[in-house]
Amino acid sequence: METRDLRVQARGVTQNVLVGGPDDGTPVLLVHGNCSSAAFWTPLVRRLPDGIRVVAPDLRGYGRSETAPVDATRGLSDFADDVAALLDDRSLFPREGPVVVAAHSMGCGVVMRMLADHPGRFSSVLLEAPVSPYGFGGTRDLDGTPTTADFAGTGGGTANPDFVARIQAGDRSADVPTSPLSVLRAAYVADPASLGEDETLLLDTVLSTAVGEDNYPGDGRPVPSWPGIGPGDRGVLNTMAPSHFNVAEALIGIPSKPPIVWVRGDRDAIVSDTSLFDLAYLGSLDLVPGWPGAEACPPQPMVGQTRAVLERYAQNGGTFREVVYAGCGHSPHIERPAEVTAELLRLVSP
Repeated sequence: METRDLRVQARGVTQNVLVGGPDDGTPVLLVHGNCSSAAFWTPLVRRLPDGIRVVAPDLRGYGRSETAPVDATRGLSDFADDVAALLDDRSLFPREGPVVVAAHSMGCGVVMRMLADHPGRFSSVLLEAPVSPYGFGGTRDLDGTPTTADFAGTGGGTANPDFVARIQAGDRSADVPTSPLSVLRAAYVADPASLGEDETLLLDTVLSTAVGEDNYPGDGRPVPSWPGIGPGDRGVLNTMAPSHFNVAEALIGIPSKPPIVWVRGDRDAIVSDTSLFDLAYLGSLDLVPGWPGAEACPPQPMVGQTRAVLERYAQNGGTFREVVYAGCGHSPHIERPAEVTAELLRLVSP
């Protein structure tokens, strides 16, 4: 499918939107995750049939969209409200009515927030490697109970500063584990060979990330609990801190529940019950000093939390299906593009 970029205004933010397919095609919205952009969907988009109208925005501070501040106290609502405004733009969605949506990682949290705050906009939902409905880090059980009252170990201060600096510098090397290319190869996928000829394009999406306290990663603050850093109120990682993002009950309670397909890889290094980006799990591996032990600070059961919430979603009138790809990492649409495209098309034509 051929695509083009459109520049649109939504909620005072200039957003770049990747658009493909005919005006009268079946509308499909694609929402990317953190440290990427709409172009991260390229391995999937190229497999979509011509009858699909695909709309994939660059979220604020990513890709070619405006570097507007992110108010973390709203959780992921700045992003969610931006995307919701696009649904009313007839230059993007000539056909009125609910659309099929697919989202990746942080983008799944954006869609969860939209389901709660903008009901009726989606006919069906594909969640790929979703952030937990209880946020990222700092919760101890399937009910999303905060590990500490100060939400230690979450938010903008937990980002690796060298990785952040290398994004800002546009580093394209693979000389150290914290370079964006090294992280792309090691964390975004299980098999670096799956990046193939798209590796440069996908790296471009990572490097498009706007860096700063108002964007990625955001600010942090010292707290008494281990590891001594807690969430601030500005920027991307704080939007997913459990102090600001907890959509579980709202998701379960929405009156009109579109069917959800949840796809994930069993070797996901980012969203996992053993996430290499969860400081509690890294502490359990002696990679972050001073870890107070599993009783005081257990790793977050991210996958288990998502399953528990979706099971309650189903018990309250919705439906969901979990699809797990063996030997696959954080980006199934890159590592298993044909299979994920097929799952999406089943939602388009159930």
